[in-house]
Amino acid sequence: MKVSIITISYNSSKTIKETLDSVINQTYKNFQHIIIDGGSEDETLNICKKYLHIYKIISEKDKGVYDAFNKGLKLANGEIIGFLNSDDTFYDKNSLNKIVKGFEKNTDAVFGNLKFYNNKNKVMRKWRSKPYEKGAFKNSWMPPHPTFYCKKKIFDHYGNFNDSFKIAGDFELMLRFIHCNGIKTKFLDQNLIKMKAGGLSNSGFRSKIEILKEEFYAFEINKIKFNKFTYILNKAAKIKEFL
Repeated sequence: MKVSIITISYNSSKTIKETLDSVINQTYKNFQHIIIDGGSEDETLNICKKYLHIYKIISEKDKGVYDAFNKGLKLANGEIIGFLNSDDTFYDKNSLNKIVKGFEKNTDAVFGNLKFYNNKNKVMRKWRSKPYEKGAFKNSWMPPHPTFYCKKKIFDHYGNFNDSFKIAGDFELMLRFIHCNGIKTKFLDQNLIKMKAGGLSNSGFRSKIEILKEEFYAFEINKIKFNKFTYILNKAAKIKEFL
């Protein structure tokens, strides 16, 4: 199966080479790589142009992360779609092969584990996920989005990212796909992605509050009732992932 990998970037010259190298070094070669850039003013585009495997590079202003993701989705022609941001890398050279092998006949999406690293390449957080259980989103569970690879037909049927979100649009999309529409997922208990600490969703206490507000909004627009107090308690318990 062909995999479309969508990478969004903005002034990412310090990290994007490592991202691109991790793509071309994959043992699984049937992929399409799309770069959606927000109008970088550094060397990001010049670095990207050196990589002949890239299918398409678009550089223009956008309305945010999820608008950029949606631009990539419009160009994607693979049977499977995933997102590898410009400060992320595949965990090892076999990550994409593991992802594709995870798709069985009736599997709509797969996801796995990831590790957060700081600028000194030290592990800051280990995000170990688990198989989806009915109602899990109400208890503050979600798959690590950078490890979430989903069949294109699911996007075609249930829609793309809601670009009114600024920081938790990935949560809303997976909530809509998995909880609301019951797509069939498979958990791969393996590290699939390395993620640099930082970014919108890892930028301190204020970002955590904004994420929480948007997650509550995701439940609201999808008409899902849940206990906010229990949700917050479960979210706070995730601090153990940093230990």
